[in-house]
Amino acid sequence: MLRCAPLLAILLALPASGQGSGPPTVGAGPAAGRIVLDGALDEPAWAAAGVIPELTQQDPKPGEPTPFSTRVAVLADGDTLYFGITAVDPEPARIAVHTLQRDADLQGDDSIAVVLDTFGDGRTGYLFRINAGGARQDGLIVSGQDPSLDWDGIWDARVRRTATGWTAEIAIPARSLRFDTSLAAWGLNVERFVARERLTLRWSGATLDSRLTDLRRAGRLEGVSGLRQGLGLSFSPYALGRAVRRDGEGFSKEDAGFDLSYNLTPQLGAVLTVNTDFAETEVDARQINLTRFPLFFPEKRAFFLEGSNLFEFGSGLSEELIPFYSRRVGLVEGQVVPLDAGLKVLGRAGRWSIAALDVETGDSRAAPAVNLFAGRVTYDVDAHLRLGAIGTRGDPTGRGENALGGLDAVWQTSSFQGDKNLVLAAWGAHSAGDLPEGGPSGWGARVAYPNDLWDLSLQVDEFGAALDPALGFLPRPGTRQYNAGVAYQPRPRGDGPFSWVRQFFFECFPSRVDRVDGTTESWRVFLAPFNVSTRSGEHLEANWAPEFERLDEPFEIANGVVIPPGQYRFNRFRVEAQSSSFRPWRVGSTVWLGTFFGGHLTQWQAFLYWTIGPGRLRFELTAENDFGYLPQGDFIQRLLQLKTVYAFSPDLVLSVYSQYDSESRDLGLNSRLRWTIQPGRDLFLVWNQSWKRLPGPRDRLGAEANEIVVKLRWTWLR
Repeated sequence: MLRCAPLLAILLALPASGQGSGPPTVGAGPAAGRIVLDGALDEPAWAAAGVIPELTQQDPKPGEPTPFSTRVAVLADGDTLYFGITAVDPEPARIAVHTLQRDADLQGDDSIAVVLDTFGDGRTGYLFRINAGGARQDGLIVSGQDPSLDWDGIWDARVRRTATGWTAEIAIPARSLRFDTSLAAWGLNVERFVARERLTLRWSGATLDSRLTDLRRAGRLEGVSGLRQGLGLSFSPYALGRAVRRDGEGFSKEDAGFDLSYNLTPQLGAVLTVNTDFAETEVDARQINLTRFPLFFPEKRAFFLEGSNLFEFGSGLSEELIPFYSRRVGLVEGQVVPLDAGLKVLGRAGRWSIAALDVETGDSRAAPAVNLFAGRVTYDVDAHLRLGAIGTRGDPTGRGENALGGLDAVWQTSSFQGDKNLVLAAWGAHSAGDLPEGGPSGWGARVAYPNDLWDLSLQVDEFGAALDPALGFLPRPGTRQYNAGVAYQPRPRGDGPFSWVRQFFFECFPSRVDRVDGTTESWRVFLAPFNVSTRSGEHLEANWAPEFERLDEPFEIANGVVIPPGQYRFNRFRVEAQSSSFRPWRVGSTVWLGTFFGGHLTQWQAFLYWTIGPGRLRFELTAENDFGYLPQGDFIQRLLQLKTVYAFSPDLVLSVYSQYDSESRDLGLNSRLRWTIQPGRDLFLVWNQSWKRLPGPRDRLGAEANEIVVKLRWTWLR
């Protein structure tokens, strides 16, 4: 950790440069009378709303006029914040809608997004997005990064198609938000996306170097001082019935539990969960693993998603190190461990951001009952510099004692050299307890210049062999990793020979992994001599990636195929093509080929997405086929996935997700019907079915497990 001291000193000494002009401002008008959420915007109260009269083109030609006029009206009535949007479209028949499902991918849909910085810190906030069909998407924002879209807030929205485009009404209850009641204004930004034109309009920060989630570039929303959080009390009980049949034996079970939330202060809340159940959570997407390292799977369980952004550590670490990886709680070696009770404290206190989780697990076949803890605090020194600390305690397997502590610092600005983005970061961590041999510490530093024309980064991280986050994710301990990135991304003029290209991406990403003793374990250079995004939304790319791997131990890459120790150099080549996401159908294919561990490996991935009607019925078919031809033997790995979604409405959606892979030789089916009776009150009907390959000369599948779950969750806010 001491190796980071020089960079930490630099971060503390950097000046806090400011923008040359103030952000745009709008005031929320008083909502006099009831607002009926139907997307019509015909209540008299809208006449008193604060108005953003127009959004500005942000991409592809910042500042230029467009025919897509957008008007945003804002109201507040003490309990709820309302947004009314009028989106003019000269060709309303071409408005794109592919889904009505909550938190689905809306990149190919016409949509409106609202972001709120309710603490005024320019770092953490909320995202609310709605497409032209009424599908809702929400997420948590931290430090300008991609939002965590798995968070589900309690809010509502309705849309209406008109002869001149579409309109939308969004209602966000104040009780669903954490905010600083002393603030006279929040950060606000509004964005509209026109899918067929790949056109983005934005209220504030309409430059190519700006992201919607960069809250430092947001405007100001006044008139929020009267919003009330009420008692800050939320009670969410659930009841469920479960019927299971496995290997010819069956049983049924009824269960119940609850979540109880209370705001200790207007900015700081506590959540108690008792007898937590995650039956409604969608199953993980299966992955093929041709490496010798564990795969990363994202968190999907609702209790752990709330406030998950507050636990994020460092900058740019990605999946190389996650000090607190919430999937370690309640899951041990793929087996579900019961959660008897848990307590979370989340929020802010002045310049401090606080997140703490304490969980008591129950006895199970996978692990004994244990107590697990994770805590994270950050302090905003100024508008640019944030200092933080993280700590975890406990081993979910119950095999010994384990603790980890870490410190980090992140300095970032959106006004470097005028209006450019710059990030400097450093971190250090140390493990204690029952550890393997080796150094128990780790450290790292990063500098990044993430902008539209040039995207540059340089990062070095060291992970000691005994840096052992039992509650975290660290796939390669005992290594020092170097990563760099250089991307030149010009946008051709519209009248030249490349007028069909929206943007080029000439990229070079070298990386190297050394052991802590200096021995090189692997290196790779990923090159993109041809990578384009077309004006119509197609993506075409060709890559070359020379690689090196050192194996000290045999590595079984597939059943019966064991690669011996040695040093291996190979060249990999990649081609990729994808059609635009705004059309009712979308296809794409990626092929990797070349030498691989003394032999050859060809990997083919393909997908087909097809939408029928305005987001009503959608099919998503994906396939991966890997063909390995090695001196030690040949292998074929296959993965097939089909997701079918039928939306009766944005509040009643049936999804069926089936998966088959040749490694497990199992076919799995996850069917889920979700009925949102009203925001915060949901009924789930879940059917899980699996079939396994039966022994014998014929390739036959036999039923392995069958589970049906009915779950009702009801939330009261006070």
